[in-house]
Amino acid sequence: MFNEKGGFIILIVTILFLLGCQNNSEKKGDVIIYGGTSAAVMAAVQIAKMGKSVIIVSPDKHLGGLSASGLGYTDSGDKSVIGGLSREFYHRVYTHYQGPAAWRWEKMEQYGGKGQGSPAIDGDSRTMWIFEPHVAEEIFEDLVNEYHLEVFREELLDRSHGVTLKDGKIQSIKTLTGNIYQGKIFIDATYEGDLMAASGVSYHVGREANSVYGETWNGVQIGNFPIKHHDFHEININPYKIPDDPKSGVLPLISTEDPGLRGSGDQKIQAYCFRTCLTKNENNRIPFIRPAGYDSSKYELQIRIFNTGWRRTFQKFDPIPNAKTDVNNYGPLSFDNIGMNYDYPEATYQRREEIIKEHEIYQKGLLYFIANDLRVPMEVRKEMQQWGLSKDEFKDNGNWPHQIYVREARRMIGQAILTENEITGKNKVLHPIAMGSYNMDSHNTQRYIKPDGFVENEGDIEVQIPPYQVDLGSILPKKSECKNLLVPVALSSSHIAYGSIRMEPVFMILGQSAATVAALALENNQEIAELEYKKIRAKLIDDGQVLEYKKP
Repeated sequence: MFNEKGGFIILIVTILFLLGCQNNSEKKGDVIIYGGTSAAVMAAVQIAKMGKSVIIVSPDKHLGGLSASGLGYTDSGDKSVIGGLSREFYHRVYTHYQGPAAWRWEKMEQYGGKGQGSPAIDGDSRTMWIFEPHVAEEIFEDLVNEYHLEVFREELLDRSHGVTLKDGKIQSIKTLTGNIYQGKIFIDATYEGDLMAASGVSYHVGREANSVYGETWNGVQIGNFPIKHHDFHEININPYKIPDDPKSGVLPLISTEDPGLRGSGDQKIQAYCFRTCLTKNENNRIPFIRPAGYDSSKYELQIRIFNTGWRRTFQKFDPIPNAKTDVNNYGPLSFDNIGMNYDYPEATYQRREEIIKEHEIYQKGLLYFIANDLRVPMEVRKEMQQWGLSKDEFKDNGNWPHQIYVREARRMIGQAILTENEITGKNKVLHPIAMGSYNMDSHNTQRYIKPDGFVENEGDIEVQIPPYQVDLGSILPKKSECKNLLVPVALSSSHIAYGSIRMEPVFMILGQSAATVAALALENNQEIAELEYKKIRAKLIDDGQVLEYKKP
C-alpha cells in the first residue's frame, strides 16, 4: 500500500537528486589538461594554436604555479636553450617593464638588473627573466583571454574514483564537485602528478639508491662534498636542549633518526618553502606579525647558529623589480622546512592543507622571530625589521604566496627515465623534445645528528652541468599502463635528474611539447605511441623550440 508520508519523502529525495544532477556538468574537449601550473597554461595555448579544443581543469584559483607565486628570480640556466612559448613568456615580461607605468615603486634605472649569472634584462633578445608575481599572473591570464581558453578553477580531481578508464585509455575525469570532463587525450600538468597516479601509472616517491641507475649524486649524500651552501660544515652546533646532555632532549627541527648509508635510497624528498615577495618600501610594506600558533622555542637552533657569528640571513633576498625581493632558502636553518613534507605527495587534500599551513606558520614565524626576538643579534634584527610583505602582491591571500614550492613530489616511471647519466651527457637521448641546463640542484631532505654529536643537513646537491636534452619517453607512461596521457611536470626521471629539470622555464617548454604531441596525434588520427618522432621534431622546431645546443 502506498504510504503518503513515505511517498512524499521519496518525491523530495528524487527532486533533490535531480537538482544535484543539474548542478553538475559534463564538458568535452579534444584535450583535457589537469593542473594550473605554467606548464598547464602553455600546453593549453599550444593546443589552441594547433586548432584543437582544450579545457584546463585547475585545482587552483590562480594560474601559473610558482612562476606566478613568488619565484620571480628565474632559475634560467643557459637561456639559449629556452625557446617556443617559454621564451614568449619572458618576452612578454620584457615588454611589460618597458613602459614607465610598470615602475611604480622605483625607476627602471634604479633596478639593478641582476639575474642568475647574467643580466635580468636581455635587450638583444627582448627578454626579461626577473619579475614580480602579479606581472606573471597577468601574463598567464592574458594568454587565457587571447586564446579563449576554457578554464575551470578550484576543481580538485576525485583521486579515488574520478578517473574512468577503458582499454588502457582515460575516458573522463571527475572532480570533487561532481563535474565530469571527457577528452580524447589528457595531460597531467600538476606538480604532484595526481592524475597520473589516479590513472594507475607507475611512479616513484623519494630518492633512488645510486645503484638503481648507476648514478653518483642520487640517494643519501652524507659526508664531504665539493660544494656546500645549506648546511653546518663551517660551524659545530650542539643539538640538545641542554648542550652535551642527550637526556635533555633534542631541539626542534632536528631528527633523531639515522640518516642512512651514503648512496642508499629512501622515501624522503626535497624540502619545501614559500618564495616570499618582500620589500623595504614603507609605502608598500606590511610588517611581519606574530602568526597564530607561533612558538619561539622552535627557533632555538637559529640562535645557536647566530651565536657562532654566522651572519648570512639575507644572502638570498634576490632583487626583483619595484624594490621587492624573491626570497629563497639559504644557510643551515632558513625558510626550507626540512623533513616536514615527506607525506605530501601521497597525502589527502586535507592532509596537504595541514602540511601547507604548518609550512606557512613555520616561515612566517621565522620572519617574525628574526625581526623581534631579543636573542637575535641586533644588527640582524634591525635589518629584518626593515623588511615586510609586499602590500600589492597576493592581495586575496593576506599578501602571502598562493602556492607552496613543491620542489618534488611523485615522479613517473615512464617509457624513458632521465637520470644523471642523460643529464650529464654520458648516455645519449634518442628523441629530444626539450632542453634543460640548470645545475643538478636538490635542496636538503633531512637534518640529523652526526656521529660526532653535532647537527648536519643532508641532501643539498649543486653540481654544474652543460645543457642537455629531455627525451620524449620521459613524458609518456608505459604503453601497457595508459595510452592517452602525457605527463610534462611529474615526468619520468630520477631524483637527482629532476633536481635540474624542475625549473619553471623547462616546465613551460615541456608543457608545449606535450601539447604538440597530443595535437599531432589527433591531427593524424593516431595513438600517441604511433606518432613518428620526425613529425614531432619538425613541428617543435617550426614553433621555435630548441632541441640541440649550439655552443656560442
